[in-house]
Amino acid sequence: MLDFMTVVRALTDENRVRILMALRGQEMCVCQVTAFLDLSPSTTSKHLSILRQARLIESRKKGKWVYYRLAEGPGVSTLVQDATALVVHGTEHADVIQEDQRRIRQILEREASLYCGTPPEGDGFHSLEIHTMNDAETDADSETEK
Repeated sequence: MLDFMTVVRALTDENRVRILMALRGQEMCVCQVTAFLDLSPSTTSKHLSILRQARLIESRKKGKWVYYRLAEGPGVSTLVQDATALVVHGTEHADVIQEDQRRIRQILEREASLYCGTPPEGDGFHSLEIHTMNDAETDADSETEK
């Protein structure tokens, strides 16, 4: 019963559902999740922690960065598989999810263009640029409004 309640509580926040949808079929680092949600890093980390505690997502660390993906594979409980399927079925056509997918593509394309499709050795490159994307977009939007 405790596992069920933990999963249900994890799914009661729109940002956490958006994170689950963003991780379908791909792995993302914390800074990429932060960029598409346009939240503070600490808020994003809290949401990711709640999802990880519910065993809905898994993480791995590479250097300074932590990467997240949906929990998958033979060791994942039926409860988690069913909850993930419900989230996907219930939200995949929602406008906010479609907009998130557009933003994620934009973030990943921008990141790829910065290193011409070949990531440099190490892991310190992408986060510095990604964290400034929202600031640059806000500045551009401000210029457009003037």
